[in-house]
Amino acid sequence: MAGSWWMCCRRLNGGFTNSGLTETLRCFSGHAAYSSASPTGRPSLSSTPRKERRPLFPAQIHCTNPLLTKSKALNLNPSLLRRRSSSLYSTLQSCGCRTTHSDAKLRDPFTLAQKDLTSIYDDIKKELFVAKTELKYLCDYYFDGRGKAIRPIIVILMARAMNIHSNRAGDLLPGQRTIAMISEMIHTASLVHDDVIDGSDERRGKKSINDVWGERKAILAGDFILSAATMALARIGNSAVVKVVSQVIEDLVRGEFMQLGSKENENERFKHYLEKTYKKTASLMAHSCKAVSILVNSDPEVHEIAYQYGKNVGIAFQLVDDVLDFTSGAEQLGKPAAADLKLGLATGPVLFACQQFPELHAMIMRRFSSKGDVDQAWQYVLQSDGVQQTTYLARRYCEEAIRQISRLRPSPERDALIRLTEIVLSRDK
Repeated sequence: MAGSWWMCCRRLNGGFTNSGLTETLRCFSGHAAYSSASPTGRPSLSSTPRKERRPLFPAQIHCTNPLLTKSKALNLNPSLLRRRSSSLYSTLQSCGCRTTHSDAKLRDPFTLAQKDLTSIYDDIKKELFVAKTELKYLCDYYFDGRGKAIRPIIVILMARAMNIHSNRAGDLLPGQRTIAMISEMIHTASLVHDDVIDGSDERRGKKSINDVWGERKAILAGDFILSAATMALARIGNSAVVKVVSQVIEDLVRGEFMQLGSKENENERFKHYLEKTYKKTASLMAHSCKAVSILVNSDPEVHEIAYQYGKNVGIAFQLVDDVLDFTSGAEQLGKPAAADLKLGLATGPVLFACQQFPELHAMIMRRFSSKGDVDQAWQYVLQSDGVQQTTYLARRYCEEAIRQISRLRPSPERDALIRLTEIVLSRDK
């Protein structure tokens, strides 16, 4: 199936909203590794060589690795996917990407962000202070330090990297610190609401709020956390930042509605999945990173670097999360395994597996609601290359995140953000 959707990836530098399939996906085959405009203004995926084609990865990255050069065809075939490297960082080091980041040992992102992260959780609890004991306990329930805290870590490191890039001291500005706090508050509020929608009874290795206190109180707790985050955002006093971060809330709602639906056409289905992934997960990281850059730098190109890093890491993070639903146990995840299938959701591994097992198409359309659908779909995924292909797609998003962040001035925080992409890919929970 030349040109089939599973040999394609999304446009690395573009958005998703209101884009057609050919505008959203880029083929990894050799004839489509470059972009060019057609007479209609849409990208051409023709195999005919054109002089104006622009490399998918600009010449800023000088690599000899076949995954990153234009001399080799990029594809998602199973034989390539099985030859997985031990880590993204080792792959980039071996290809000699010396122009993208320093040769110094990449710093541990958690160590660099730890001091600010600790105080941020204290600040969140202050924001959520209320006289009513039960409401305060509900709101503090998930802010116990047991989460991954990946969002505030990314925001903290991005803020510091941006400060250094903009010839300032590396310490966080008050507004940047507030955005890191807001990112975790919005994320946690969305988890509370998600658990109600999905009927989940477990989150982060303990009972969910809706399971302990009921759905009504859980919804109110999520609303209260969101309202506190909104008030903190308003206090920053920067209208551009307010506009950027407010987009996250809209995207979360739209993404949740998208998750309730499905697409009959396979091409549209995969586009739908990637757009939903962006709105539900990556938008928060992307816009939070952009917001901290706005506070310290007026250059739109710098804002775009921050946004693109957050977007690409965010999508990769969710793709890995979708893989872990098939490869990790409930104890590791802190939530039930195969949860997505049980909710009727077709994630990346299932969509890729559908190419090898067309029987999955009917199951996807009925949202795995018939008896035996979940178990059968699980088996099809494990027998296919769905997990490997989704993992490879996540790797490609991380490579683009590295390309973007490497445009900043070298700093320990910038290098930690590069290191973070490896952590995203190698995590097991």
